[in-house]
Amino acid sequence: MTTRRILMTAALGTLAAPALIRSARAATQLDLATVWPDGNFHTQNAKRFAAEVGKATDNAVQITVHSGGALGFKGPELLRSVRDGLVPMADVLNNQQIGDAPIMGIESIPFLIGSFSELKVLDKYLVPEYDRVTKANNQKMLYTVPWPTQYMHLKTPINSLDGLRGVRIRASDKGVADMCTALGAAGTMMPWGEVVPALASGRIDGVCTSATSGVDGRFWEFMKIAYRTNHTFSSQLVTINLDTWNELSAANREKIEALAKKLQPEFWDVAAKDDTTSVARLTKEGMQVVDVDPAMLAEMRKRTAFMKDEFIKRVPSSKPIIEAYLAELGRA
Repeated sequence: MTTRRILMTAALGTLAAPALIRSARAATQLDLATVWPDGNFHTQNAKRFAAEVGKATDNAVQITVHSGGALGFKGPELLRSVRDGLVPMADVLNNQQIGDAPIMGIESIPFLIGSFSELKVLDKYLVPEYDRVTKANNQKMLYTVPWPTQYMHLKTPINSLDGLRGVRIRASDKGVADMCTALGAAGTMMPWGEVVPALASGRIDGVCTSATSGVDGRFWEFMKIAYRTNHTFSSQLVTINLDTWNELSAANREKIEALAKKLQPEFWDVAAKDDTTSVARLTKEGMQVVDVDPAMLAEMRKRTAFMKDEFIKRVPSSKPIIEAYLAELGRA
């Protein structure tokens, strides 16, 4: 190479360097924490959202989803972790955050919500409150996705609620744990990461959760039956630290908000379909998946009816939300 060519190459490199530096600085790298495994539909939804954000912003904003609690954060810690900037984004289970935001336990009131369509009615009144709460916790909510139908997974079938007496049942939050206790069982709060080891060791005898989680945890290795109780609902909230959000350009914030609004209905459809496929897998692996006997279900509702009033007393801000929701459904 001639001396002239060497000098020209060096000059071009010098000119290109600032452009490369600007390009590197323009790309914002964001980690998103979730406790759910890679195959879980919530994790897959988050990965799709991340990919679409990259496309919409020409890779100026790049989100990396870390599944299975890989970043070391447990489910009940996620709202606080995003608030404090320990992780910029997370897929947060609402009813595990009641220590920091009691209103987020509203979906855990037993038998308050009976279907996705009823949850959509509740969300008209509840989501504005979620927006307020997440903002108060230094973050912005981007989208929400519910878990599908809830089940009571047990080792052996029961013929009445007497069969639950003393049975240690894991719950993801205090509301469901209290419900299990009201039904005669021993409700036990436990993060998802501890569930399978607890089943393997015999520390718990059953789990209240979705069929999706039943597949994630390979429940057929520990239990024989799943009762379709549909006792509560719960939702995942994908949030971003507010300081991180405000550092993004206005144009990219607008694109991400529009994308979240567009994808949320599609993610709800994924949740509804996942119940069907998960039930089929549980059945294929040898578990019985059955509806609760109507008489036993009526007794469940009767024994837990007091919990709605207790929740309202404990969280007064929930009263107008619940009253408006029930009035719209004609159940006031």
